Amino acid sequence: MFDSAVAWLTAQGRTGQWGSDPFSADPARVERISRWAASDGMRIAEIDGEPAGCAVLGPPMPYVDPAPEPELYVQALVVDRRFHGRGVGAALLARARAEAVELGVSLLRVDCYAGDDGRLVRYYESRGFTRAETFSVGEWPGQILQMRL
Repeated sequence: MFDSAVAWLTAQGRTGQWGSDPFSADPARVERISRWAASDGMRIAEIDGEPAGCAVLGPPMPYVDPAPEPELYVQALVVDRRFHGRGVGAALLARARAEAVELGVSLLRVDCYAGDDGRLVRYYESRGFTRAETFSVGEWPGQILQMRL
Protein backbone atom coordinates (compact mmCIF):
# COMPACT_ATOMS: atom_id res chain seq x y z
CA MET A 1 0.00 0.00 0.00
CA PHE A 2 2.76 2.43 0.92
CA ASP A 3 4.70 1.56 -2.24
CA SER A 4 1.65 2.23 -4.42
CA ALA A 5 1.11 5.58 -2.69
CA VAL A 6 4.76 6.57 -3.22
CA ALA A 7 4.58 5.57 -6.91
CA TRP A 8 1.41 7.65 -7.36
CA LEU A 9 2.87 10.69 -5.58
CA THR A 10 6.10 10.40 -7.58
CA ALA A 11 4.19 10.20 -10.87
CA GLN A 12 2.57 13.51 -9.93
CA GLY A 13 5.93 15.08 -9.05
CA ARG A 14 4.91 15.18 -5.37
CA THR A 15 7.98 13.64 -3.72
CA GLY A 16 8.14 15.98 -0.72
CA GLN A 17 5.87 13.82 1.41
CA TRP A 18 7.57 10.43 1.27
CA GLY A 19 10.31 10.76 -1.36
CA SER A 20 10.41 8.65 -4.50
CA ASP A 21 11.85 5.37 -3.23
CA PRO A 22 9.44 2.56 -2.36
CA PHE A 23 8.93 1.96 1.36
CA SER A 24 9.84 -1.69 0.78
CA ALA A 25 13.36 -0.60 -0.26
CA ASP A 26 14.05 1.18 3.05
CA PRO A 27 14.88 -1.16 5.96
CA ALA A 28 13.92 1.45 8.56
CA ARG A 29 10.48 1.89 7.00
CA VAL A 30 10.01 -1.86 6.67
CA GLU A 31 10.89 -2.22 10.36
CA ARG A 32 8.44 0.53 11.37
CA ILE A 33 5.59 -1.02 9.39
CA SER A 34 6.47 -4.47 10.76
CA ARG A 35 6.24 -3.08 14.32
CA TRP A 36 2.89 -1.51 13.50
CA ALA A 37 1.63 -4.82 12.06
CA ALA A 38 2.73 -6.67 15.21
CA SER A 39 0.99 -4.12 17.45
CA ASP A 40 -2.69 -4.02 18.23
CA GLY A 41 -3.05 -0.61 16.56
CA MET A 42 -3.10 -1.54 12.87
CA ARG A 43 -6.47 -1.57 11.12
CA ILE A 44 -6.82 -2.92 7.58
CA ALA A 45 -9.76 -2.03 5.36
CA GLU A 46 -10.73 -4.55 2.71
CA ILE A 47 -12.74 -4.35 -0.48
CA ASP A 48 -13.87 -7.67 -1.96
CA GLY A 49 -11.37 -9.48 0.27
CA GLU A 50 -8.42 -7.36 -0.90
CA PRO A 51 -6.47 -5.11 1.50
CA ALA A 52 -7.43 -1.61 0.41
CA GLY A 53 -6.09 0.66 3.13
CA CYS A 54 -4.42 0.80 6.49
CA ALA A 55 -4.61 2.98 9.57
CA VAL A 56 -2.41 2.72 12.64
CA LEU A 57 -3.81 4.02 15.93
CA GLY A 58 -1.97 4.67 19.17
CA PRO A 59 -0.05 7.35 21.01
CA PRO A 60 1.38 10.40 19.20
CA MET A 61 4.45 9.98 17.06
CA PRO A 62 7.79 10.70 18.81
CA TYR A 63 8.23 14.01 16.95
CA VAL A 64 4.88 15.35 18.25
CA ASP A 65 4.23 16.61 21.77
CA PRO A 66 1.50 14.67 23.54
CA ALA A 67 -1.78 16.47 24.09
CA PRO A 68 -2.49 17.76 27.61
CA GLU A 69 -5.46 15.35 27.76
CA PRO A 70 -6.15 11.72 26.82
CA GLU A 71 -6.15 11.20 23.08
CA LEU A 72 -6.03 8.67 20.29
CA TYR A 73 -3.56 9.40 17.51
CA VAL A 74 -3.71 8.28 13.89
CA GLN A 75 -0.05 7.35 13.42
CA ALA A 76 -0.46 6.37 9.77
CA LEU A 77 -3.13 6.32 7.09
CA VAL A 78 -2.59 4.98 3.59
CA VAL A 79 -4.86 3.75 0.82
CA ASP A 80 -3.75 1.41 -1.93
CA ARG A 81 -4.07 3.46 -5.11
CA ARG A 82 -6.10 0.67 -6.75
CA PHE A 83 -8.93 1.66 -4.39
CA HIS A 84 -8.65 5.44 -4.67
CA GLY A 85 -11.99 7.23 -4.56
CA ARG A 86 -13.87 4.39 -2.87
CA GLY A 87 -14.07 5.88 0.63
CA VAL A 88 -11.36 3.73 2.19
CA GLY A 89 -9.57 6.59 3.96
CA ALA A 90 -12.86 8.01 5.20
CA ALA A 91 -13.91 4.59 6.55
CA LEU A 92 -10.61 4.14 8.38
CA LEU A 93 -10.87 7.61 9.93
CA ALA A 94 -14.47 6.87 10.97
CA ARG A 95 -13.19 3.69 12.62
CA ALA A 96 -10.52 5.71 14.45
CA ARG A 97 -13.19 8.14 15.66
CA ALA A 98 -15.38 5.26 16.86
CA GLU A 99 -12.48 3.67 18.72
CA ALA A 100 -11.65 6.97 20.42
CA VAL A 101 -15.26 7.24 21.58
CA GLU A 102 -15.16 3.62 22.81
CA LEU A 103 -12.01 4.45 24.77
CA GLY A 104 -13.72 7.46 26.31
CA VAL A 105 -11.27 10.01 24.95
CA SER A 106 -12.50 13.29 23.53
CA LEU A 107 -9.57 14.07 21.23
CA LEU A 108 -8.50 12.38 18.00
CA ARG A 109 -5.36 13.74 16.36
CA VAL A 110 -3.37 13.09 13.20
CA ASP A 111 -0.39 14.73 11.56
CA CYS A 112 0.42 14.98 7.90
CA TYR A 113 2.68 16.50 5.30
CA ALA A 114 1.88 20.20 4.97
CA GLY A 115 4.04 21.02 1.97
CA ASP A 116 3.33 21.47 -1.72
CA ASP A 117 -0.23 22.72 -2.26
CA GLY A 118 -1.59 21.65 1.15
CA ARG A 119 -3.90 19.10 -0.43
CA LEU A 120 -3.37 16.51 2.30
CA VAL A 121 -4.20 19.01 5.05
CA ARG A 122 -7.40 19.88 3.20
CA TYR A 123 -8.27 16.19 2.93
CA TYR A 124 -8.20 15.82 6.72
CA GLU A 125 -10.20 19.01 7.11
CA SER A 126 -12.82 17.55 4.76
CA ARG A 127 -13.04 14.58 7.14
CA GLY A 128 -13.85 16.84 10.11
CA PHE A 129 -10.40 17.63 11.51
CA THR A 130 -9.27 21.17 12.28
CA ARG A 131 -5.74 22.55 12.16
CA ALA A 132 -4.00 22.63 15.51
CA GLU A 133 -0.31 23.41 15.11
CA THR A 134 2.49 23.18 12.59
CA PHE A 135 5.84 21.49 13.12
CA SER A 136 8.93 20.45 11.17
CA VAL A 137 11.03 17.34 11.09
CA GLY A 138 14.19 18.69 9.51
CA GLU A 139 13.01 20.29 6.25
CA TRP A 140 9.75 18.28 6.24
CA PRO A 141 6.77 20.58 7.05
CA GLY A 142 4.00 19.00 9.09
CA GLN A 143 0.55 19.90 10.30
CA ILE A 144 -1.18 18.47 13.36
CA LEU A 145 -4.94 18.27 13.01
CA GLN A 146 -7.46 17.40 15.66
CA MET A 147 -11.05 16.36 16.04
CA ARG A 148 -13.03 16.98 19.23
CA LEU A 149 -15.38 14.13 20.06
